[in-house]
Amino acid sequence: MSSFDIAVIALELDRALKGFRIDNIYQLNPKTILLKLRGGEGLEKQLLVEAGRRVHLTSYIMEKPLKPPSFCMALRKYLRGGRIGGVEQYRFERILEIKVSSHTGEYSLVVELFGQGNVILVGPDKRILHALCYKRMRDRNILRGEIFAYPPPKGKDPTHLAREDMDDLKVFGQIEVMRAMARFLGISGTYVEEILLRASIPKDKVCSSLEGEDLDSIFNSLQEILSEISLEKEKPSIVVGADDEWVDVIPIELKKYSQFKTLQFESFNEALDEYYAKVSVAEKVSNFEEEREQKLAKLERILRGQEEALRKAENDAEAFRRKGDAIYRHLNEVQQIIEEVMNEKRSGKRWEEIIKKLREAKKERLFPTIYFEDLKPEVPMLRISLEGETIDIDLKLSAQRNAAKYYDEAKKAEKKAEGAKAAMLETKRKIEETRLRMAEAMKEAEEPLMRVRKKEWYEKYRWFYSSDGFLVVAGKDAYTNEALIKRNTEPKDIILHADVSGAPFTVIKTHGVKPPEQTIMEASQFAASYSSAWKSGFGTVDVYWVSPEQVSKTPPSGEYLPRGSFMVYGTKNYVRNLPLEIAVGVKKEEDSFKVISGPPGAIAKQTNLFVTLVPGAEQGGRLAKKIRSKLSQLALEKREEILKIPLDEIQRLIPFGQGEIKKLKEGTL
Repeated sequence: MSSFDIAVIALELDRALKGFRIDNIYQLNPKTILLKLRGGEGLEKQLLVEAGRRVHLTSYIMEKPLKPPSFCMALRKYLRGGRIGGVEQYRFERILEIKVSSHTGEYSLVVELFGQGNVILVGPDKRILHALCYKRMRDRNILRGEIFAYPPPKGKDPTHLAREDMDDLKVFGQIEVMRAMARFLGISGTYVEEILLRASIPKDKVCSSLEGEDLDSIFNSLQEILSEISLEKEKPSIVVGADDEWVDVIPIELKKYSQFKTLQFESFNEALDEYYAKVSVAEKVSNFEEEREQKLAKLERILRGQEEALRKAENDAEAFRRKGDAIYRHLNEVQQIIEEVMNEKRSGKRWEEIIKKLREAKKERLFPTIYFEDLKPEVPMLRISLEGETIDIDLKLSAQRNAAKYYDEAKKAEKKAEGAKAAMLETKRKIEETRLRMAEAMKEAEEPLMRVRKKEWYEKYRWFYSSDGFLVVAGKDAYTNEALIKRNTEPKDIILHADVSGAPFTVIKTHGVKPPEQTIMEASQFAASYSSAWKSGFGTVDVYWVSPEQVSKTPPSGEYLPRGSFMVYGTKNYVRNLPLEIAVGVKKEEDSFKVISGPPGAIAKQTNLFVTLVPGAEQGGRLAKKIRSKLSQLALEKREEILKIPLDEIQRLIPFGQGEIKKLKEGTL
């Protein structure tokens, strides 16, 4: 994103996010942060921050890691629950600053979108608390505990430029105006080109030849573009080139793209979201292709080495066996020459004399010295030539034992050949397996990102539909408990509460119709299972239900009710000894799967793909992965779709983030 892009996105984000609370923070990869935000009336938004590249709202589902990295945990510690006070661009640099107010003070999340990029958390005292990347630099340091300093400006701030400042361009002399302006203003080549195009100045014109009217035109064109950087004048679009390739994403109309098709959007956030959703898929595919080629190239190098080893082993085995056979066919002659050499040596002759005598005898074609080739005293080894084979004979061994030695070497080589063949088969299997696995991964990578589904009002709570079709809603915490009773409960509804401390209020939405006994039982089990009794490992618990008029926020005189707590007056209707069980399943809705939870009986009415959970010690992340795996096994041809469900969607439905699987309902979609 250029500094012009950031100027527009800062205006949009400031208007869209001011007052929103940070519900949670995720780190998707080493450079990308996702902020889940919540506004009034349960409105939810997602802010995507990729260091060095982009910042925008996203409407797409992002796969979140099960275990957040340390930087993500640090951001959660300081910013979760905080309220966004504003979003602004630092001067006209590629730096975005998000102001966050929390009960511990005012924080700044500084996003650097130049170079390799960075995300820096600055505390109320202006000191660096945490950073995505720590480093020492010539002009500043990004180190924990140091006062945060912005980087030196890349050029003059275009928004504070006077006409006379443009005269400084002539100082660049013989440098082309295109290059000079990029350095002078510190802006991207795209916008330098646009300024010069609007000013009708050739981009290769040298600075020393610029006249006063040229500088006037450049200045006016710059001011014209800056005037379009506003919420009222922006015209966000994606530039589409040949073959429908997406070329660029821009916040205003650019003359340089006048011959291109464009896709128009209501906001720059939407344009960026669509552009990067497509780009990220293309990059993922490209990365998979590169990874596949690297893995296959490595395996093929191994295979070529194994093929060479096989050829060598087979050739060696054949050569050793030929030499052994040759010795056996000339066993007496070989034995005779061995004995002649060793007798000469035992008589006290030097090796040089023995070699000389053997050569002279060979010249005279005396038998068996006609086979002599050479002698290596240091071994000692006699080299002979038999049937076209050059054979080394160990003088310490008999002819027969020399032949046996070659047969042994042949067997070893044959064994190596067998090993090479087995290794080749294994490598070929790995190559085929890699091709299949990478093809599956490629197919998955090529699929477009899925949009976040628009949620109903009750989805900010815990909820399910009973077997009889009644909506049952429960609070998640003190805030949602309070909101559920105050804002979303009507006079004819039924309110339930487990008979333990630390339980959510649960409401059956009746719309004036008396719910059947089955619905009350299911709602009671729901209230019981999401109570603290689950965490304590209880098997059963009692639940009572009352009418809304019996629930009041007014405490007895002299007492205080904390947030999320209410007084219940009058007769309570009890449902005793309810088993703690929750079913987590998936239900097909339109083109995607929706994760649902509730009492097993109610969920079984909606889907035959569910897992029943009971209190247990297995932690949420591991349990969620196990649940998704088991559901995918039941889904048969829909298995791949189930495996794409983000684990956090399952994990958030597990009571108190722990439990164990009781049983799995068999069936298919």
